[in-house]
Amino acid sequence: MSAFSRAVLTATRNPAVARTITGTRPGRAVAHRFVAGDDLAHAIPAATALNGRGLTVSLDLLGEEVHDAPTAVAALDGYLASIARIGAHEVDANVSVKLTQLGLAFDRALAADAVDHLAEAAKGVGTTVTIDMEDSRFTEATVDIYADAQARHGNLGVCLQSYLRRSPEDLDRLIPLGGHIRLCKGAYVEPESIAFQGKDEVDEAFRRLLGRLMAAETVKPAIATHDSALIDLAKSLGANRRSPWEFQMLYGVRTVLQTALAGEGYSMRIYLPFGSEWYPYLTRRLAERPANALFFLRALVGRD
Repeated sequence: MSAFSRAVLTATRNPAVARTITGTRPGRAVAHRFVAGDDLAHAIPAATALNGRGLTVSLDLLGEEVHDAPTAVAALDGYLASIARIGAHEVDANVSVKLTQLGLAFDRALAADAVDHLAEAAKGVGTTVTIDMEDSRFTEATVDIYADAQARHGNLGVCLQSYLRRSPEDLDRLIPLGGHIRLCKGAYVEPESIAFQGKDEVDEAFRRLLGRLMAAETVKPAIATHDSALIDLAKSLGANRRSPWEFQMLYGVRTVLQTALAGEGYSMRIYLPFGSEWYPYLTRRLAERPANALFFLRALVGRD
C-alpha cells in the first residue's frame, strides 16, 4: 500500500475528520458519488439506470465485522431482500457480501449458513453471489467457506487481492471450482510479511495473477481495476479466451471509461454499494486514488 493510501487511512480514522465527512453536507455529497443511497429503495433505481447504460451491477449492502447474531441476521435479511428485488424488477445484477457482516468474526457456522441461504435465493432468480475478500485475518476462512459453498451450489464467486502474498496458492485452489473470481489489488493496511507494499510490486502481482486467471477457461474472470495499463492487458489476454469474462469497476469511479468499455462490447459490471454504514467504504475509496481525495477536498471547500 502506498504512502498516500496509508496517510489517508490514518487521517480518516481521526474522530474529527470522521465528523467532518459524516456530519457535513459536502462530506455526504462525496459519499453519494460512491454510494447509491441509504437503502434498497435508492439502490434499485440506481441499478436500473446503470442497466440502461449497458452495465451490469453487483449490489453491496454496506457493513462489516459485526459481533452479534441479531445484526448478522439483519444483514442476511437485507441481502435476501436485495435478491428478491433483483428478481421482481428483472435487474441485471448479483450481490456482493462480506462474511464478517454475516457473522464470521464471532460464529463461522452462522456465516457459512448465511452463504447457503443466499446461494439458494440467488439461484431462484437466476443470479449469483460474490464473496468479498476482507483483511487478512479472515482470508483463510473466506476461501474455505467459499470453496465449500461453491462445490455444493455452483453459483458463487470470490474476490482475490493481488497484494496478498498467498493469492497465487489460493488461485490454484479455486480455479477448479468454477464460478467467478474477482481480481483486485486490495485496499486494507497489511504488514509486509503478508502483503506487497509498493505499487510496482502490487501491479506486477496483479499482472501475474491476471495472466493465469485469463488462461483458465473453467472460471469467469472478473477484472476489478481502474488502471488503464491493466485494462489494456486484460483486453489483450481476453482476446484469446473462449469463455466469458468481465471488467468490474466501482460506482462513481471513471464513469466515462465504464460506458466506453461497454460500448466497445466488453462486459462491464458496476460494484454498487448502498446503506447507512458507508464511512469505512468511503475512506478506502479516498485512499485508493488521489483523484478521489481531491474530489472530496474540492467539495469540502465548495468547488465541486
